[in-house]
Amino acid sequence: MSFDAWFTLAVLAVAFLALVRNLAPPDLVFLCGTTLLALFGVINAKEAFAGFANEGMLTVAVLFVVAAGLEQTGVLAYVGQQILGGARTDRGALARLSAVIVSSSAFLNNTPIVAMFMPVVVDWCRRNNVAPSKLLIPLSYLAILGGTCTLIGTSTNVVVHGLMRDSDIASLERGMSLFEITPLGVPYALAGVAYLLTMGRRLLPERKELFEQLGESRREYMVDMLVQPECRLIGRSVEAAGLRNLPGLFLIEINRGDEIITPVAPNEVIEANDRLVFTGVVSSVVELQKIAGLVPIADPAYEAAPARQLSRRMCEAVISADSPLIGETIRDADFRATYGAAVVAVHRGGARVQEKVGDIKLQPGDTLLLQTQPHFVRAHRNDPAFYLVSDVEQWRPLRSHRAWIAMLLFVALLVLMTTGIVPILIGASLIAVLMIATGCLSAGEARQSIELQVLITIAASFGIGTALEKSGAAEAIANQLVHASSVFGPVGTLACVYILTSILTELITNNAAAVLLFPICIQAARLSDNVDPRPFVIALTFAASASLMTPIGYQTNMMVYGPGGYRFTDFIRVGLPLHIILLVMATVLIPIIWPL
Repeated sequence: MSFDAWFTLAVLAVAFLALVRNLAPPDLVFLCGTTLLALFGVINAKEAFAGFANEGMLTVAVLFVVAAGLEQTGVLAYVGQQILGGARTDRGALARLSAVIVSSSAFLNNTPIVAMFMPVVVDWCRRNNVAPSKLLIPLSYLAILGGTCTLIGTSTNVVVHGLMRDSDIASLERGMSLFEITPLGVPYALAGVAYLLTMGRRLLPERKELFEQLGESRREYMVDMLVQPECRLIGRSVEAAGLRNLPGLFLIEINRGDEIITPVAPNEVIEANDRLVFTGVVSSVVELQKIAGLVPIADPAYEAAPARQLSRRMCEAVISADSPLIGETIRDADFRATYGAAVVAVHRGGARVQEKVGDIKLQPGDTLLLQTQPHFVRAHRNDPAFYLVSDVEQWRPLRSHRAWIAMLLFVALLVLMTTGIVPILIGASLIAVLMIATGCLSAGEARQSIELQVLITIAASFGIGTALEKSGAAEAIANQLVHASSVFGPVGTLACVYILTSILTELITNNAAAVLLFPICIQAARLSDNVDPRPFVIALTFAASASLMTPIGYQTNMMVYGPGGYRFTDFIRVGLPLHIILLVMATVLIPIIWPL
């Protein structure tokens, strides 16, 4: 190999070492690696940074905005409730996800599917006190496996289909039909689901969020909530409504007319106009307010209309010893007239407050959770009535009045993607812009929704992939491995092609691995007693489409990497056994379905 080839492999080895040992974030590692390769002339500047203009990377960026629009309008919360609402364990949630994700990924690009469902899964995990790390790797794997079921399931399949049609080999010129790979893709996906529900589930790490680790030291508020007639919780039991599963939240009692129900049984059915009394931490109180038709009733000044809530903020304020509010009940204090705010909930040291929130007489040291005007913190930071005033960062009102628009835009996106009327990037960009233009989310929220670390990592990895291909390192290694396996016959060579493709897919992009190894597959078939190259190309397709062992091998793995709190080695530990299972299946079934 040339100096460029050896230098590229050295840079790649150092990058992997840095990732495995968590020496630096992945975006910095790959950006440094690409820059170094350009500095030494292995690739030019245009090749080094071409990934930042790559259609796939840009598509991921705009899909983050689309997903944020669905999240901000409450559509994702509703979908998550319908799909995961009845699940009580991570195994149950995974079983429900499997049916939906695998079937949808067979016909839709898996990147938007993961982008759409990731917030739903994280929200369910938070509600059920389950570490997101238990479900986010499976979410990515299910989308990847679903993509192997049809020709349009993933872009890699389409790339190989085009390579086949452009070849001058008679058995390949017709390409692949829509369901040609389904006889292997479906067993593939089923094996993956079975593995994730059993052995893989035990290998997944359990990394609790900081919110879940703080325990009993967190400040708990008392809050009264009214079930309005249009609330979706009506007719459901307390358990089915998910009101027993928010971490740090406890339903103390239900006031129903003159009847007080306490303690509240899990099977108690919620009715219209019920008053629900909770004690919980700030994050849980914020989550309660995201349920349409469930509103705080401590202060009549509380603004419940979704459109009006957009101009409100959530703040915490501690009553001082000199405050004129001392001795006043919340109902009589008239916060709207005095402060332009409404009381949502109250915290009083370690004592359990017995009165209804609206009847509580304020004392020094009481902490109030307030719905305020945007300028409240600035205006009252030095007010002697309060010891401390601060924003609640995690509060963000849902734009539920725009939910129907967001849903229509999402359906339009699916139509554009499946019909191919316009390129995926153009269609996704159009929908993202319309999400902002129609008020489903603001421009600021759209910018905040874009995960720059994910995008930089994806873009920078293209430069390293180009260096591997341009320097000749990948081709030299591929030829050596294929020749070494030829002594085991065509089946052994086919297994070698699968393994080699899998390794390269983890190092570079799956599409680049498929393009690079396609001519080697043809050559391998000729060297193996001149057998039909189609089985080798099918092996290439499946191996390139199933990147499971590193977060950098495929963009959906990278998307869940940060939110799941994963380490680089987590993907190796969970993905390697599944990869071996799929390798054995492919080696056995491909020669049967596509005879050599």
